[in-house]
Amino acid sequence: MIAENIEFQRLNGDQGRELINTQQRFQTFLEARRRSFGYRGSMIFAVRNGAEYLLRDYYDPKSGVKRQRSLGRRDEHTEKMFSEFSKGKEEAARQLKVATEILRRQAAVNRALEMGRVPEIGAKIIRALDGADLLGKGLTVVGTNALFAYEASAGVRFPSDITTTEDIDLLFDARVHMRLAADEDAPERTLLGILKKVDRSFRRSDRVFQAINGEGYLVDLIKPMRDPPWTVEASSVSGESSDLEAVQIAGLAWHENAPQFEAVALDARGFPVRIIAPDPRAYVVHKQWLSERPDRNILKRDRDAAQARWVAALIVAYMPNLPFDSEMLRSFPKSVVESARPLFEMARSGADTFEM
Repeated sequence: MIAENIEFQRLNGDQGRELINTQQRFQTFLEARRRSFGYRGSMIFAVRNGAEYLLRDYYDPKSGVKRQRSLGRRDEHTEKMFSEFSKGKEEAARQLKVATEILRRQAAVNRALEMGRVPEIGAKIIRALDGADLLGKGLTVVGTNALFAYEASAGVRFPSDITTTEDIDLLFDARVHMRLAADEDAPERTLLGILKKVDRSFRRSDRVFQAINGEGYLVDLIKPMRDPPWTVEASSVSGESSDLEAVQIAGLAWHENAPQFEAVALDARGFPVRIIAPDPRAYVVHKQWLSERPDRNILKRDRDAAQARWVAALIVAYMPNLPFDSEMLRSFPKSVVESARPLFEMARSGADTFEM
């Protein structure tokens, strides 16, 4: 029997204040970015067939190819459209520049307070997925990196031995019709292309579901095991044969059908990163189930069990709005849910140790 102390490191007053400031300033940045995104492309007056027309350049949302369409002949109406677009584009760019600079200054404060948590490469990948409009819309962060969302929401820190990671797992929901947001400077419109934009050294490994960069950082694309396993469904984000192809893993359908959880964490440089992960209660139940599988590597089972215990304790102590609710966990088999129940009961009883 092993006893483990569950004692969270809480953020101090300065850190808590700056985390809130960062999250608020990040929302301002996101709003400025969304507005700027709406002004991509350009408007110009050009002569066509002997008459002047107002033309709008835009990027096709399906292909990412730059296209052009006419908004009408030059007159008072199109002159007004051109003027409003030009002013709006300039103002949106100014707002985004200001919001970006504020985040840079905030990140310096966060670094001074040693608040960075999410590994830099993982944070860059998650941001890239968010920018491509895939995060939470077909791709969810699972595994160890989800812990950073849970601890940020609670204003505490998990111990480093359960958060250290050199990879990231992305859960692919093949039921969702996914469309990568058009990006004029993307090298290719694939998941692998997004990773290459983050780090040019990323390539698909010998395992088609996995990408690896020059430093050995791994990105795994995973999806639920279907019944029957040969069920026909999408295997990649883009549908391209050169892209990562998700591998089927048992138990992930439970995550796929559980509620999502969103939080803004801080990366190693102090910059904010929005993470969308499974509901932490679902995380506990799934990790406890993994820890009991005899076919799983024993070192991984031990870590799964530790992560399940710590997240259960976090929920009980800091997330009273998330009770252990069988109805919420209805996507899990009843026996799997009941196996995790003691973790919540021990935490709720006020015990300062867990025994296993």
